[in-house]
Amino acid sequence: MTEEAVKTQGQLLTEKLSFSIKNCWETASPEERQAISQFAEQYKNFLAKGKTEREFTAQCVSVLKREGFITIEEALKQNGKLAPGSKVYQHVKGKSLVFAIIGTKPLQEGVNILSAHVDSPRIDLKTNPLYEDSEFALFDTQYYGGIKPYQWTAIPLALHGVVITKNGERRDICVGEDEEDPVFTITDLLPHFATDQMQKKASEFISGEELDILAGSEPFTDDKAADKVKLTILHLLYAQYGMTEEDFASAEITFVPAGKLKDVGLDRSMIGGYGHDDKCCAYTAFYGALYFVDPNHALEKTIVCLLTDKEEDGGGNTGPRSRYFENFLKYLYAKVTNNYMDIDVCLLLSNSSMLTADVNAAYDPNYSEVYDKKTAPYFGKGIALSKSGTGNDANAEYCQKVQGIFNRNNIRWQYGGWGTVDKGGAGTIACIFANLGIDVLDCGIPVLSMHSPFEVISKIDLYTAYKGYKAFLKDA
Repeated sequence: MTEEAVKTQGQLLTEKLSFSIKNCWETASPEERQAISQFAEQYKNFLAKGKTEREFTAQCVSVLKREGFITIEEALKQNGKLAPGSKVYQHVKGKSLVFAIIGTKPLQEGVNILSAHVDSPRIDLKTNPLYEDSEFALFDTQYYGGIKPYQWTAIPLALHGVVITKNGERRDICVGEDEEDPVFTITDLLPHFATDQMQKKASEFISGEELDILAGSEPFTDDKAADKVKLTILHLLYAQYGMTEEDFASAEITFVPAGKLKDVGLDRSMIGGYGHDDKCCAYTAFYGALYFVDPNHALEKTIVCLLTDKEEDGGGNTGPRSRYFENFLKYLYAKVTNNYMDIDVCLLLSNSSMLTADVNAAYDPNYSEVYDKKTAPYFGKGIALSKSGTGNDANAEYCQKVQGIFNRNNIRWQYGGWGTVDKGGAGTIACIFANLGIDVLDCGIPVLSMHSPFEVISKIDLYTAYKGYKAFLKDA
């Protein structure tokens, strides 16, 4: 007698009607586990060199060039149309990136789009940051993105930035990531003196205005000089980068946690470090799209991948509200159709399908009171689909379309939620693209300790996202 024959009617109905979300590790083969491990190592190495949006997209552009992509500007100068299989990109002011691989179907029938953001919460310098106090040199800062300020004290920080000197030279700066480099830090108050501080709410432990970076303490050797410690720092900056104090006004200098991403847990099943939000989704979206540069993976619909800056504040000409994405599609339409006059991007957008690849808040048993256990995504259970977000509520037809694609391609997915009512909530860039008429659904990787200096993800969720994004681009 088979096992199926002895099951009760209730058991059979449960299997047929219920949605069972199992841990992906339980069914992973040895070959798949090896692939997961290799993918995770590649991701860790990529992020080690791509902690800022400039660094991340610069690495992506290097890969695109190796794969034979040309800029959209180059494409527009060439004679003839863009044929199926053509590969074009646009690097927007060094911070955002959009690229496409042309399919066989007319663009008017829509394109399949993956979108993710490449900025992360961090500490930025103010425009006049360097000062001396009590023979310490310090940098005055402001934070970018939603952070808990107290998490950024008493940890090693690295300086990443771009300086344009008076003579127009660009200098890329990175201090704190190499083994021999010095690091920086924001000091904290010792517990012996912290009686009053410990009575405050967590939001008041340290204010944003108090997040000043410790930059030096050695005075310049000159009895007649003022602010000798500050002068030492200015002298070092000039000697190494040709930078003067005036150059701070135009420079982009930021501080992020120093060091590489690390495996977490004795089983090495997780990855911890800075920038998972949202570079883990950007990385998997990027390589999910690159899978189709192989001529053997022919496309019917054109695919587009958008890696955007400024998700954390929504502004700027490199952010998701900028028109560069629509303009790229106009250029693409003109070059594919050889029609530079009658460009109907509205029709293209309304027929397009999109996943906003953005992280979700993984269930954390340490803070169970703010999660809805029925809808929260869990580590190891695959990619999370979030039907509703701020300004976006994907329709039933499109949700079922995406679920069907994942089911047909054996992509493990789970519910995505944002906490209990009135206690949780967050938004993504999905609403911006929904306003353009695109069918869009949030779909990303669950994260623990989100927006902290040390976020954590599951390796198998990372790999599942990569497979899921490939399936979407092929079948949507």
